[in-house]
Amino acid sequence: MADRPLTIAIDGPAAAGKGTLAKRVSQHYGLAYLDTGLLYRAVGRLAAESGVDLDDPEATGAIAARLDTADLTETGLRGREAGERASRVAVHPPVREALIAFQRSFASQPGGAVLDGRDIGTVICPDAEVKIFVTASPEVRARRRTDELNAKGRSVAYETILAEVRDRDARDAGRSAAPLRPAQDALLLDTSEMDIETAFRAACDLIDRATS
Repeated sequence: MADRPLTIAIDGPAAAGKGTLAKRVSQHYGLAYLDTGLLYRAVGRLAAESGVDLDDPEATGAIAARLDTADLTETGLRGREAGERASRVAVHPPVREALIAFQRSFASQPGGAVLDGRDIGTVICPDAEVKIFVTASPEVRARRRTDELNAKGRSVAYETILAEVRDRDARDAGRSAAPLRPAQDALLLDTSEMDIETAFRAACDLIDRATS
């Protein structure tokens, strides 16, 4: 399948398992993989390290325009501070425009690619050969995130994480720019009752049927 260009867009809410799933799918089909959630975090980090005002649209936009895939491998991009910086730079149109161009360029490489995020199938790659919207109930996603954080040594309450998940869902679905929603032709994959292996096999089945 990887002998011909194939773009796979994987979207979904936080903690639905789309990142782990997308990485497994990319390895299985021999495709390049982009975790688009790291892009704004990388821009925020680079801006902070360069002494650039995170609230300056043009300056942060210039950094976004120079972003390279190597910038996404830096440690610390998944931390809370990186997330806070990302939320500040993400509101700037120049940043969004540059990163949309970055994602589309990545997706258009000759061998194809797998991208995961929240607006890949609707905004970034509306013509993707396969679009999968990965979801799970808020309760399941909150339990997964709680277990993940506790395993990393952070003591967090399930009820707190559940409230955060619901708040994030409301923000993502209600934002004016690229709201979180399945593309009309997306294949839905509810992982509420699935472990990662079951979800991976289900995703592969969807992809194989869509490309056969």
